[in-house]
Amino acid sequence: MGLLRYAINISLDGCCDHEAGVPDQELHRYWEEKVAEAGALLYGRTAYEMMESAWREPAETGVKADWMDDWMMSFARTIHAARKYVVSSKLERVDWNSELVRGDLYEAVQRLKRETTGDVLTGGIRLPLALAELGLIDEYEIVIHPAIAGRGPTLLAGLSKPAALRLVSQRPFDSGAVAMRYELRT
Repeated sequence: MGLLRYAINISLDGCCDHEAGVPDQELHRYWEEKVAEAGALLYGRTAYEMMESAWREPAETGVKADWMDDWMMSFARTIHAARKYVVSSKLERVDWNSELVRGDLYEAVQRLKRETTGDVLTGGIRLPLALAELGLIDEYEIVIHPAIAGRGPTLLAGLSKPAALRLVSQRPFDSGAVAMRYELRT
């Protein structure tokens, strides 16, 4: 059975907005490796639509978007190829190598963890909060960027009960960002 790992970038003050960090080539390579290693990606509607709008067309056409650096194309191809599952009651259908997750969230995610070869990576804000509330997240992979956003949204805001974690690994980057991986303390 694979693990469910919540993977996200945050600013030093906990802001999870994708524009609050300091992305660079080294960090993109890091996340590309994590996506390539994962058995599947699990997103809510908002995160899925954001990732699809950013990475799908460049991966399919080979033409980078105006905001992209050349080295981002490798990440685009990797996330494009990844198997994706989308939790949404609003979307009627998905494609982009994706499948909708319907029904009881707890049961659906447990089944996904059992049936996926490798770990399942989840990202975003609202879905991971729901997953944490249900006790489904096994590990937290957080890259803390050397920036203060001074605004939200913040990491797991509204979580009803604290979770004790144990640091499993850490990796500093040249940019000053640090990747920290935690598991639940038992």
